[in-house]
Amino acid sequence: MGFGRKTPVLFSERLELRLPKRADYVSWVTTRREGVDFLQKWEPIRGRDYESRSSFYSHGVAWSKRSAKAKSAFSFLIFRRADARLMGALNMSNLRYGPAKTATVGYWIGPDFARQGYMREALGLVVDFAFGELDISRIEAACLPENEASRGVLEKAGFKYEGVAQSYLQIAGRWRTHVLYARLRDDRRGQADA
Repeated sequence: MGFGRKTPVLFSERLELRLPKRADYVSWVTTRREGVDFLQKWEPIRGRDYESRSSFYSHGVAWSKRSAKAKSAFSFLIFRRADARLMGALNMSNLRYGPAKTATVGYWIGPDFARQGYMREALGLVVDFAFGELDISRIEAACLPENEASRGVLEKAGFKYEGVAQSYLQIAGRWRTHVLYARLRDDRRGQADA
């Protein structure tokens, strides 16, 4: 992991996580489009220009850089180190410091890379970064109750089930209830069953 630079870059044996660059646009939009059928049932409906080059540059690149500098959010792209292939993204947002010391994570991965342990590995890197470099004490995540793959990722990454939030987010065009998970830096809780 390197955070002494302008922006953090996180490494594991198989992965590199870093903020987006302008040169990532084609890989990003290709991965998003290849996975549209796989991803759309789990995500909000995006605006018409979401996949545009200008939107990627302004939000994906410029916003991510500003947010990371302010330590208010980190939007990591996930690359496989073996071939530098962009596989997905993991965002840590809503960072609060002071007495709260919390953050929220959300993620997506292309269908070609799902169920191979990549997202659990990426999540582990971001959790270590949040606890070690940012002094965060609590990381929260939410997913649809029927998203067994995402629930499995969270549980394997040490997140524990905490409850249900009614009408938590608009997914695929309608308000959806989500299950809530959290991981604590110093977690003394036993297993929390869903």
